[in-house]
Amino acid sequence: MCFAVLAQPLLLTSCKKEAKTGRRAADYGSFGSDIAREIAAKFPERAAYSEGEKATGDYIESKIKELGYTPEIQKFDKEEAGSSANYIVKVPGTGFYVHQSDGTYQIEHRVAVIGAHYDAAILPEFAPKEDEKKKDDKKKSDKKEDGEAEPTERPKYVFDGISDNASGTACVLTAMMAFKEYTNIAYDVWFVFFGAGTDNFAGADKFVTSLPGEELLSIDVMYDIDSLYAGDKVYASSGYKSLLSTQKYEMRRKLYQAYDVCFANPLYTYYRFDLYYNESGLKFDINEDGYKDIYNEVSGTMSDYKLFDERGIPVVYFESFDYNYTALEKMKETKNLNIQDFGGKVRGTPSDCTYFLDELLITEDVDRNNDGEIDCSGDRLQIRVNCVAFIVIESLLKGSDKGMTPAQYEEFKKEATRQTYFTESSATSETSESST
Repeated sequence: MCFAVLAQPLLLTSCKKEAKTGRRAADYGSFGSDIAREIAAKFPERAAYSEGEKATGDYIESKIKELGYTPEIQKFDKEEAGSSANYIVKVPGTGFYVHQSDGTYQIEHRVAVIGAHYDAAILPEFAPKEDEKKKDDKKKSDKKEDGEAEPTERPKYVFDGISDNASGTACVLTAMMAFKEYTNIAYDVWFVFFGAGTDNFAGADKFVTSLPGEELLSIDVMYDIDSLYAGDKVYASSGYKSLLSTQKYEMRRKLYQAYDVCFANPLYTYYRFDLYYNESGLKFDINEDGYKDIYNEVSGTMSDYKLFDERGIPVVYFESFDYNYTALEKMKETKNLNIQDFGGKVRGTPSDCTYFLDELLITEDVDRNNDGEIDCSGDRLQIRVNCVAFIVIESLLKGSDKGMTPAQYEEFKKEATRQTYFTESSATSETSESST
């Protein structure tokens, strides 16, 4: 039997059950965390439209091909800024049986989008000033000319965007790897790596606006993965369209399915991983429509999901943060006392730095079941990347509101046949009794 331990009101725990693939739930090793750290190390400067962003895109393309897929590369330009690109992999599913107006059921293809932006940029207020850069370069040059050795003490931070958004990029690649182990997924699944996300979500905008109307209408859900590493907890949120009371459940159904996956699998048992939701209950005009909303199950962070949400597509947004505050202005990513140089903010600050965060957030590997063998990594990045990837892929098995999977349709036909048999048998029996 399933069990759950509710540690606090916002905590979703898990019951013991093996994953449908036969493998231990979310057991993907260091595949994703290695990728995240490699992106951060090789391409620390990958601002939108930069050479570093292009090199990151080439790296993502190579990883996609290693997984056996051929990506579609969607390039786009911004005047005076340069060019960027989205990397898209579309994997067809079996489709869903959808009820037609004539009473029949026909196969239709519904789409689930899984995406993340791969660029990273430090906020202007935290970026080194140009004159400071020149002074530092001159000091280094003078020291070399004087024969002085390079200083051995490294700076406290060197920004590389390990959390925002090397972690999200790696999670989508991990989901793509995990997806290969599943068969008969009904959804057509589109994996998308957005370029220029830090430029007002330009890559997501290009992707969405390029879709024909019928393709846009076929999208059931968009899973957006962003900044998983540095925040105190991992949250899942819906989009702002779900604030409308007339469509709250419709727009949050996929969010609730993600919670269900976490609840029904042993992610807490194996990894001490939980999925939280913002239940602050504050009341203010969140979406600026003139009405006060309840600040529940939506994020304070805008990301690539915005372009889908605006078109009425349900979204599930994953991020690390801490919403457990009684005032909006106090909310921040982390309460960790060692990460407060920027008020608990990490995204876009110098503290989004691999070696700085790793030293604080990686703990000892542990033997959870005391059998003498290490069975859980102490690497927070690895745990979060793997668990979110698992939740997203398992959520696809929940199906579509618009139709039935082939397996569901076969069960439906069997039940319909059984009901017809009993109905006809009852009618025959009643007729015989009447004649008698």
